[in-house]
Amino acid sequence: MNSILFYAILLSLLPIAELRGGIPYAIANNINPFIAYFICVGANILAFPIVFFFLEFLHPLFLKIDLYKNLFDKFVIKTRDKLNDKIKKYGFWGLMLFVMIPLPVTGAYTGSFAAWLFNIPKKKAFLSVVLGVVISGIIVTTIMLTGIEAFQFLLKDIK
Repeated sequence: MNSILFYAILLSLLPIAELRGGIPYAIANNINPFIAYFICVGANILAFPIVFFFLEFLHPLFLKIDLYKNLFDKFVIKTRDKLNDKIKKYGFWGLMLFVMIPLPVTGAYTGSFAAWLFNIPKKKAFLSVVLGVVISGIIVTTIMLTGIEAFQFLLKDIK
């Protein structure tokens, strides 16, 4: 059980997998869904301080590297300029909705990065990301539980 929880936490900490990887992995390995939910959501919330640590302390150092600076300027600054009005319009709720959608490239990492990029105050951004992660965890857990029940129902009909 310890190794299963370790891998579920690890998956929840990975930028692409996040809750979409951690919760299903834990539940599929017979971890109680409530335990899976709370452990994975807690781990995924850690994305916020990880992203802000990188952006506040390491990002300025990386900007001294030409390749990094050129890529950052080309893609990130262009994206910020293009989306700035929409982000200001939807703000807190838009960020929360973005984080809560359990699809690839949405989630705590991208939401935290967007909050930094669009200068959303840190406390407000943290609350928005946490609410998004909590709701996303509920969605993923519900999908897993209903999916398992539907699969077991089909297996009973086959027998």
